[in-house]
Amino acid sequence: MIEDFWAVVPAGGAGTRLWPLSRAGSPKFLRDLRGTGRSLLQETHDRLAPLAGERIVVVTGAAHAAAVADQLGDLPAGAILAEPSARDSMAAIGLAAALLERRHPDAVMGSFAADHVITDAEAFGAAVRTAVDVAREGWLVTLGIEPTFPSSAFGYIRSGDALPGHPGAQHVAAFVEKPSVEVATGYLAEGGYRWNAGMFVVRPGVLLDLLAQWHPRFAESLRAIAADPGSLERVWPSLPRIALDHAVAEPAAEAGRVATVPAAFDWDDIGDFDSLAELLGRDGEQPLVVLGDDDAVRVVDASGLVVTGGRTVAVVGLQDVVVVDTPDALLVTTRARAQDVKAVVAGLKESGRDDLV
Repeated sequence: MIEDFWAVVPAGGAGTRLWPLSRAGSPKFLRDLRGTGRSLLQETHDRLAPLAGERIVVVTGAAHAAAVADQLGDLPAGAILAEPSARDSMAAIGLAAALLERRHPDAVMGSFAADHVITDAEAFGAAVRTAVDVAREGWLVTLGIEPTFPSSAFGYIRSGDALPGHPGAQHVAAFVEKPSVEVATGYLAEGGYRWNAGMFVVRPGVLLDLLAQWHPRFAESLRAIAADPGSLERVWPSLPRIALDHAVAEPAAEAGRVATVPAAFDWDDIGDFDSLAELLGRDGEQPLVVLGDDDAVRVVDASGLVVTGGRTVAVVGLQDVVVVDTPDALLVTTRARAQDVKAVVAGLKESGRDDLV
């Protein structure tokens, strides 16, 4: 284990691009999307426990706190922080940072989303250890994922000069928003760009001090909640809805306060059914991959992904198709249009069908 290291796991979001498999009441981090018998949240815990032991804090919505506790029954008391409402990643991670700063002043914290897939635990642990060493010296550190293809679904980190005294670590020159495929292709050809997976390692006080530079009232409110946990319900609604990347990481990079550690492991955030099909199909040669009961699927000259809950599903003559069958909703699309599934969820909300989202 890493001395004084605390792992913070933000577990939020409904995964709207994975509807109807992922929903507000049962989001993707609570689902077994790889067919391993473990949910993405449980796999995240399994990956972090060798590094942090019981020093794991999960920040989730109040509606999911009971399910998180059920899946992670070994967590000690107080390890689950329930947000009264969703306020984006800066509030969630900042709340954990404020509590750790007050209770464990020597801590270094790492934030790792509950819904990512990382199968090489050894390489992950090595990258985290390096990041912790850098963070102890007051840096905000992010893990940079080696891109394997020119993706327009991820943001990028542009690396700068090497960080003295820390082999392998570099300054972050800039964070780049999700580019077009053409621009991303140029990034890979140029080199020096890595995917931004939103994994940050930092001393809690450093994170809050950085936040205070650009959002002083935000940092003050988080520290006030830590000083008086009973004020959470009252103060929380006033917190801004903003991601940690925008609130702290991007301006801190411009100020020369952010470092990156290259990460030599495969990573996937399963952002849509196209990425899920890619993930499930990596180890096999089947043109069509199945999540669920293989015996319930019949295929004739077809490729893509089928997610079944038990009913027989037949796919005939369709290429790169996505079929997701659940008891109350059926999705049929293509892998190429997988990102557009979120529009269905938006339409259901507009029509008042909250029972389906």
